[in-house]
Amino acid sequence: MSNEAKLVRVLEGSAEKVPPVWLMRQAGRYLPEYRELRAKAGSFWAMALTPAYAAEVTLQPIRRFGFDAAILFSDILTVPEALGQKVTFTQGEGPSLKPVTSTSGFVEDREAWARYFEPVYEALRLTRAGLPKATALLGFAGAPWTLATYLAAGAGGDEQKAAKLWAYRDPQGFATLLDILGECVAFHLIRQIDAGADAVQIFDSWASGLPAALYERAVIQPTRKIVEAVRAARPGARIIGFPRASTLAGYEAYVRATGVDAVSLDTAAPMHWAAKSLDCALQGNLDPIALIAGGAALDQAVDDILEATHGKAHIFNLGHGILPETPIAHVEQLLKRIRQGSTT
Repeated sequence: MSNEAKLVRVLEGSAEKVPPVWLMRQAGRYLPEYRELRAKAGSFWAMALTPAYAAEVTLQPIRRFGFDAAILFSDILTVPEALGQKVTFTQGEGPSLKPVTSTSGFVEDREAWARYFEPVYEALRLTRAGLPKATALLGFAGAPWTLATYLAAGAGGDEQKAAKLWAYRDPQGFATLLDILGECVAFHLIRQIDAGADAVQIFDSWASGLPAALYERAVIQPTRKIVEAVRAARPGARIIGFPRASTLAGYEAYVRATGVDAVSLDTAAPMHWAAKSLDCALQGNLDPIALIAGGAALDQAVDDILEATHGKAHIFNLGHGILPETPIAHVEQLLKRIRQGSTT
């Protein structure tokens, strides 16, 4: 058995008998220890950009549950902030920015980026020092399209209206925005790997609902450029892509064109189809609501995914982030079911 973390082996193509498991947003509001630290920090942003706090939050679910991977506690909107676009977090409302219509005034100085991101890298180093060797450490960043939707609208949302209008009305200007975002994302991912991340994930949270041509231009092409830039700088870098709620054809095109080692699937993507159709490792895709429900429904949902991915390189995860009202006992039930297998 390799000494590498199980998740790393999967990203290298190994179909593990018991898949590694981690959960998106596993370090979050469903844990009482997180809420206690959040109150001490005073704000989400202060917690994310204070290395000791960010590392502690990252380690909390590992101590409690023994997940196979820890994902750094941070936020995708650190990239717009590094580019000089101020982000404000309002309790109960989420993040907001001043909407932009051009890239005029964006900070494109890499030394300035490095200074801004340094607390993130220090948090990674602190986390790596506190993790068991068998536990993988994940870094991440938002994808250019998703970041562009926030910048264009001043907030996130499924409609993506402002970003779409910009892309249709000013394709050259929008391409420039995607290029700048992509350069900053690649810079950030490379340095997260240098700081100790075993793999990185690219979150394209608003990849759904795009016509095929715009999906190619705004989701696939920028992601491919990022993957190429990261691998050129750090050969062998392990990268997971998450183009959430893409069409089946979109997932196929994304995997084929971007070069990611694994693709994370949302809850609606059929896992049997993915195991047969996608030529990379898979991640996902339990419904977060099934995790809240628990009981027989959770067991069945877990068994269905394990059956569909049998013999396939697979990382067990949710199809989206864990929800604050998730009972801790149900997370324990989930891990037991995965690691002991079906009892039926």
